[in-house]
Amino acid sequence: MIYLNYNNLDDETQQRLISMSKKEVERRFGEQLRNYAREHYVNYQTLLEEEAIRNLYNYKYVFNI
Repeated sequence: MIYLNYNNLDDETQQRLISMSKKEVERRFGEQLRNYAREHYVNYQTLLEEEAIRNLYNYKYVFNI
């Protein structure tokens, strides 16, 4: 088995994973993020992307070859 982190993946894979992560973060924390963005005058899309990237670093990527 090979263990990798998000930085070790190719660009196409990173983009696909960040897209999936955004959907997951928005589904789980969307309302909280919108309220935070509104209260602190932060761009919601920027906040969502930052949280999605943070979410990706919590995953462990394992590949069987």
